[in-house]
Amino acid sequence: MPEGKIVKALSGFYYVQTEDSVFQCRGRGVFRKNKVNPLVGDYVEFEESNIGEGYIIDVKPRKNELIRPPIANIDQAIIVVSATQPGFSPSLLDRFLVLIESKHIDPIIFITKMDMVKQAEVEKINTYKANYQKIGYPVVSLSTKDSELLSEAQAYFKDKISVIAGQSGVGKSSLLNAINPTLSLETNEISESLGRGKHTTRHVELLDMNGGLVADTPGFSSLEFNDLELENLPDCFPEMRELKADCKFRGCMHNKEPKCAVKAAVDVNEIPSYRYEHYLQFFEEIQNRKPRY
Repeated sequence: MPEGKIVKALSGFYYVQTEDSVFQCRGRGVFRKNKVNPLVGDYVEFEESNIGEGYIIDVKPRKNELIRPPIANIDQAIIVVSATQPGFSPSLLDRFLVLIESKHIDPIIFITKMDMVKQAEVEKINTYKANYQKIGYPVVSLSTKDSELLSEAQAYFKDKISVIAGQSGVGKSSLLNAINPTLSLETNEISESLGRGKHTTRHVELLDMNGGLVADTPGFSSLEFNDLELENLPDCFPEMRELKADCKFRGCMHNKEPKCAVKAAVDVNEIPSYRYEHYLQFFEEIQNRKPRY
């Protein structure tokens, strides 16, 4: 039975790539019955029906999956944030980081539009960049006009399946087009009155990118922590994860407990205060989340 990877999902069809070709497949009715939904990135077994066509009969176990965007078996998430238009938001960046950490996917941060920022803002953004690098995140400052910076970003795609995350208008499609001009992905200019971009991407597809694959997706349509349990939140902050053994109480939530190593690290600026503030905001958000039945 032939096997392959789903590289595109569109209008009920799954495009399965094998070593030498791509098959347009449908899912068997048994999937709907068993509530199995094939995703882009899935490794599948299929049955050939006609030349270039077939039916998916089995989906192999996944190492991870995202619901929005719907994709499986991701190696890394590249979070694209812009230095300006829209302005750099550490709060939004931390939200993306927590969502990705909660799925056990490696995050990489790309900061775009650095060529459009005033010098005073550059220094501020470089301070943020240093903070995230200290935590252990790879961070690349980018301008689509700087080929040296683009080649640095390009190297991260090799031999990886990547998903791109970031708010609308930060230049995700422009960045991918600059790295691989053959893509010709649709982009839209920022709507100045709204201060944000318009959605241009409509379906999920894995595209060739410098020896790897990248998902051109509608992005994270939900940035809420619906699937994240409160006790798992501290582990989504790597700098807190490293210190938890030094807290007095096992299972310390780094909130109101005494002799907390994380709060002590914030007091001496080992952990940036804004990171801890965002942690407390997310803590409260999850704590006050309405129960689902």
